[in-house]
Amino acid sequence: MKKDINDLLRVMQQLRDPENGCIWDKQQTYQSILPYTIEEVYEVAEAIQTNNFENLQDELGDLLFQIVFYAQIAKEEGRFEFADITQGITEKMIRRHPHVFAGHKVESVEEQSKLWNEIKAGEGKTTKPDESALAGVNYYQPPLNVTTKLQKKASKVGFDWTTIEGPLDKIEEEFSEVKEAIASGDQTAIKDEIGDLFYAVANLSRHLGINPDEAITSTNQKFESRFRKMEQLAEQNNKSFPSLSLDEKEAYWVKVKQDSCE
Repeated sequence: MKKDINDLLRVMQQLRDPENGCIWDKQQTYQSILPYTIEEVYEVAEAIQTNNFENLQDELGDLLFQIVFYAQIAKEEGRFEFADITQGITEKMIRRHPHVFAGHKVESVEEQSKLWNEIKAGEGKTTKPDESALAGVNYYQPPLNVTTKLQKKASKVGFDWTTIEGPLDKIEEEFSEVKEAIASGDQTAIKDEIGDLFYAVANLSRHLGINPDEAITSTNQKFESRFRKMEQLAEQNNKSFPSLSLDEKEAYWVKVKQDSCE
């Protein structure tokens, strides 16, 4: 007999049982399990990007468990429980899709997106709305995502380069400022200028229609692949890669890089 969400909820409740539960699970808080939640999201992303659907099923289960964990803690505190989460998201999706559930007609994705934002903006607003062009950017996400969203929002109100030369020139300017900061020895200035350089490179990426996260992920994978091939090449030559000189390692790197381009 297949297990369903109610079985998982019962497992979570037992894990948190004050008398008979797991000593580790009983000690956890919203804050303590947050890093695990973020890790699970990235593992879901990895399974999707590698088309590993067996892993995807497993990782989605791990992510669901994180949600159930939060819900159990909230239930114990009398705040809300899992049923409230499912009811809330169900009602929200119905409310935000009147073209599906209420007969409202939309003719394009752009029109539907506009309708979604209008409905979202009208939900539960009891304080003065943030009218800045940059409003709505969530900083609790990967920094490059924040960078791209800030740049896109600024671009919508005309604060943007009109040609590709602008971002290119900005990268050169920021790189020069990084070198000046390094020469000064001021660690705060170095950090600031490196941040500016990252921001400028992300801006160039956006102008070229390239997702910066995808670009750096591709580079990370390429570096790992080439590094492992260097280790394998050294082993084939009966050498220990860590014991090689830097010049010898560089020679291996050049060879592996050339082989990968053939």
